[in-house]
Amino acid sequence: MPPEQPASAISGRKLSIVGVVVGIGLIVVVVTGIVAREKGDAHLREWTETQSIPTVAVAPPGSKTLTPALNLPGRLEAYSRAPIFARVSGYVTSWKVDIGARVKSGDLLAEIEAPDLDQQLLQARADLANAQAAAKLSEATLKRRQTLLTQNFASQQDVDERTADLNSKNALVKSGQANVDRLEALAAYKRLTAPFDGIVTARDTDVGALINAGNGGAAMFVISDIKKLRVYVNVPQNYVPSIKIGTKGSITVPEYPERAFQAVVESSSQAVDVSSGTTRMQLGVENDKGELLPGSYSNVRLDLSRDVQPLHIPASALIFDQNGLRVATVGANDRVLFKKVTIARDLGREIEIATGLAADDRVILTPPDGLADNDQVRIAGAPQRKNVPTASAAQDGKS
Repeated sequence: MPPEQPASAISGRKLSIVGVVVGIGLIVVVVTGIVAREKGDAHLREWTETQSIPTVAVAPPGSKTLTPALNLPGRLEAYSRAPIFARVSGYVTSWKVDIGARVKSGDLLAEIEAPDLDQQLLQARADLANAQAAAKLSEATLKRRQTLLTQNFASQQDVDERTADLNSKNALVKSGQANVDRLEALAAYKRLTAPFDGIVTARDTDVGALINAGNGGAAMFVISDIKKLRVYVNVPQNYVPSIKIGTKGSITVPEYPERAFQAVVESSSQAVDVSSGTTRMQLGVENDKGELLPGSYSNVRLDLSRDVQPLHIPASALIFDQNGLRVATVGANDRVLFKKVTIARDLGREIEIATGLAADDRVILTPPDGLADNDQVRIAGAPQRKNVPTASAAQDGKS
């Protein structure tokens, strides 16, 4: 039989084995902890980088017509309007119509007393009578000289002189007659009459008022034909090609807020006002019932005709900074691309774009602050990348 080993030797070997096992276990625990921490850190870095990429909502520009009309302020005016001034100086002896009165063409409006003109006319008639008498005497003298010439009692020179004198006297008669006709025509203006059918929209005279000939002061009367009215609007230059002669429109006025009156574009100034950048256009609107008043303010809505419908985007998509007016779009690689644009119309919440965008562009509806060209973005609603940990998973891995 082999000799028995001492108990102390057996105990030492067991302790060594246990120590080695414990050491290996500690090493495994440490290595496992380090690997888990590295993996958690990697996941956390990936999650942080993923969260740093902004998420944006995109949409293509709209192409449907938002508002096929243009609203502009306008001013109503009578289609025919005639300020009545006096052609002779004098005093008003009477007036026959007041404001609001309807008159017919030729109706008497007022009468003027012009004593100076009456005296001038009397003198002109007297001068005409004197010239006519002198012409008759010259004619009789010429006939006598012609008779004496046939009997050789007068010379041809004498006959020629009498002929010239008769021609001169006849010219004076014509001059006198023209002067009388002129003064008689002026005397007819002592009666002021209506030039056309209409309404008296102004009266600025009274009995006894001193009237000076000409239009240096205020008109005595204003006659307006309001069966049809003119409406003048100033159209911005970029809309002028869309508003053609014959374009339909509607007019609203404050006194009839629930009603719209039909109008038609009749003419255009065909020029742009350099001070306002607009073109003046005239519309005609029927007013048989007299409901619309000349001189009043109106809102004019004009239908626009377009060959190509413009693109439109939400107003929140516009960016205006030191680089000008731009729109942020997303390219095929989900990176930001800024495009400079020009505006056709500002419709409040929607903006019509004239140039700079294509129909297939992906426009960022609300671009975040600090966005720059070539930045990586994530499209809201698009499929996410797989194996992207959440914030809680990353934190668990770290712990």
